[in-house]
Amino acid sequence: MPATAPEWHEPSSLEEALALLTEYGDEATVVAGGSFLGILINQRLLAPIRLVALRRVIDLDYIEASDGMLRLGAMATHRSIEQHGIVQEDWPALAFAFSVVASPRVRNQATVGGVVADADYASDPPSMLAALRAHVVARSVRGEREIPIGEFILGHYATALEEDELVTELRVPQSSGPSVYRKFRSRSSEDRPCVSVAAASDNGDLKVVVGAVADRPQYFPELCALANGEEITNELASEIGRRYAEEIEPFSDSRGSERYRKRVIAVEVRRALEDLGDG
Repeated sequence: MPATAPEWHEPSSLEEALALLTEYGDEATVVAGGSFLGILINQRLLAPIRLVALRRVIDLDYIEASDGMLRLGAMATHRSIEQHGIVQEDWPALAFAFSVVASPRVRNQATVGGVVADADYASDPPSMLAALRAHVVARSVRGEREIPIGEFILGHYATALEEDELVTELRVPQSSGPSVYRKFRSRSSEDRPCVSVAAASDNGDLKVVVGAVADRPQYFPELCALANGEEITNELASEIGRRYAEEIEPFSDSRGSERYRKRVIAVEVRRALEDLGDG
């Protein structure tokens, strides 16, 4: 840990925040809600030199929807997303995924920009966002780019963000078909998932994403293609679940061993597909 406390910066505008990231580069650590960052600092896994806090950048706190596209400002909290009427009506699985994160106290603080930028393998929302084909908007003084979330999360705490870039928005298209999020906990009701499964159907195109089992959300388009144009029967759901379990090499941790996770993956993927069929 550093001998002195990190230098604190609190910009009041997006432009000021981006200028600070340009000036300090990899010495700057962004603070959104701070719920996960605080854990890393307390466990001595991170020793920031400079903290750039976004709590006064009100332009990043919004939830908007139009023409079938949901736009989530990076500082929108989990709680505000789960309780938003439009999200509950038109993106219900996404609202549910945010609603099962930890506790209300954490969800009141944690932000959507933070949860994708942290790239924590056991977070709930990224898998659901990936299944819904969400895109991350990254900004810097050089301009803006839009990145599919499947290409944004690269591994454990690793993303495609450049040093001078900031997550400013999530864009989530509305699926034409049903979607579902399943969270399997092996311990307490507020625990992070042992296995999570997000599934969505859009114009007959199925996307199943498994989270909390590897360094990034797991998606196998060739397996999902087995269901394209087909009725999702119990047999087909079981087949896709079994093959997902075969393809994924889960790691072991306090929530479950590799062998245990493989069994849960097969069951939860099958149940997610059965839920889609019922929807």
